Amino acid sequence: MGEAHSAHGPVRFGEFEVDLRAVELRKGDIKVKLQKQPFQILEILLEHVGEVVSREELRERIWPADTFVDFHQGLSNAIKRLREALSDSAEKPRFIETIPRRGYRFIGSVDTSPAGRIDSMAVLPLENLSRDPEQEYFADGLTEALITNLAKISALRVVSRTSAMQYKGVHKSVREIGRDLGVTGIVEGTVLRSGSQVRISVQLIDASSDTHLWAESYDRDMRDILALQSDVARAIAAEIQAKLTPLEQEQLARAHPVRPEAYEAYLKGRYYWNKRTPDAVKKGAEYFQQAIEKDPTYAAAFAGLADIYVVLGYWGFASPRESSGRASEIAQKALEIDNSLAEAHASLAFAVHMYNWDFSRAEREFQRSIELNPKYPPARQWYALYLAEMGRWDQATQEMNSAVQLDPVSPIIHVAFAGMLIFARKWDEAIEQCRMALELEHGFLQARWMLGLALLLKGMHRQGIEEFSAGVELTTGAPLFLFALGYAYGVSGEEKKARKTLQQLRELSRHRYVMPYWFAMIYAGVGDKDEAFHWLERAYHERSVWMAFLKVQPWFDALRSDARFEDLLRRMNFPQR
Repeated sequence: MGEAHSAHGPVRFGEFEVDLRAVELRKGDIKVKLQKQPFQILEILLEHVGEVVSREELRERIWPADTFVDFHQGLSNAIKRLREALSDSAEKPRFIETIPRRGYRFIGSVDTSPAGRIDSMAVLPLENLSRDPEQEYFADGLTEALITNLAKISALRVVSRTSAMQYKGVHKSVREIGRDLGVTGIVEGTVLRSGSQVRISVQLIDASSDTHLWAESYDRDMRDILALQSDVARAIAAEIQAKLTPLEQEQLARAHPVRPEAYEAYLKGRYYWNKRTPDAVKKGAEYFQQAIEKDPTYAAAFAGLADIYVVLGYWGFASPRESSGRASEIAQKALEIDNSLAEAHASLAFAVHMYNWDFSRAEREFQRSIELNPKYPPARQWYALYLAEMGRWDQATQEMNSAVQLDPVSPIIHVAFAGMLIFARKWDEAIEQCRMALELEHGFLQARWMLGLALLLKGMHRQGIEEFSAGVELTTGAPLFLFALGYAYGVSGEEKKARKTLQQLRELSRHRYVMPYWFAMIYAGVGDKDEAFHWLERAYHERSVWMAFLKVQPWFDALRSDARFEDLLRRMNFPQR
């Protein structure tokens, strides 16, 4: 006699897992498509593992008597589709055995231990009970902090901030959200701040059954807010019986008091940082600086400010010394305070390879960041770009895929993926990534810029020029789009227009920073090698951040056979493969 299994949770057999509540069949992390009747047959067979389930019983439970259908043909088709989904066969069955003239029997080994287990989680945006719109940043910041702390638990897959925040103000059932995000657990809660006191109420819910597993309220002084976040994460870990490694225990235990006004400024900094527009990023820098002034021992505020300067340098909003150079110094300061801060290691890695060209140190710092927090998307994203610079394409793709899996609705990660694909000369795939970014955020300027570049390099010159022209108009002549338009004119054979943009950039450079590297690209576009090398030499001495991509960027392909190009690469000390 076989063992009957109740339909109350996930059941594993072979490489498959079936969630009977959510009506899902998965193979690893991939959802397997299965129609209603084949799934119903699987559910019935799993209720009677090792036993023969008659054809008549299947008919009674799945095909009502008044249904006008050829039952025998319908059952055969449904069994066939089920076997196809399970990669099974009637001749050599692994899971479903045909018993001639009687019915079917499930013969696979079944593991019900996953039932009720929470191994993946989404933290929904905490509700701001104060109803004060000015306090929204506080609730959002605490949501992000809780996600960050839970993400340190290796036994738990935690949905990224970007994916979770899309449910802010959205009225969907827990079951629907669980299915959307592919998680077994949901954390939701409220925040109420009054002066120096804060109350956080949190509950953990089984996503498939909408069952409340645990709830707790915490009243603390704002000075203890960091410890509170760690306490909540540890309580959730204990509730779901997630085993913490010694490093994870240490990370969650390390939370010193922080001055309330410093923490408040830090949350505002992250709030604006996450918007990723030039004005918002600069506003974020002001708040991070305020946080540091209020509490010079607050390592996270230094890490946040380092992130700001990384972005300012990468997109050419500030000179290398004022951006990446400062990012390196500030990230190092953060690590002097707290060497276990994954964000600071990632910022330092990105800065030292883009500005100092210290490639070996950068790789060590990237790896340390990922070791401390394997689920921090920017570390994976930036490390992927570093690996691409080195021509280590397989590793780069693996890391970028990890970043996308961790934060699938982040436009900037898709843009970074597109940039990496451009380095690999995969124009169509790069265009696809840009379009995905624009679907997520229609007006995302970096995605339009990267799309224009991919179209141009594919040979679709007119479409590339249109994207850059629109960008120039939308940004009222931002150098990032203006130089790209000049390069597009150059490769399209419109030299007169290209040289006009060069003059416009020279005028702009009197009032704001313009990367010398961009002049080199335009001159390369019009085929003026001597001027291109002149500006590349200036970029080298200034340490323009894009010089780090010199080995792989396609717009200088026509210069690679020149001895001057090889000399530049040699002087930059790229590692030997």
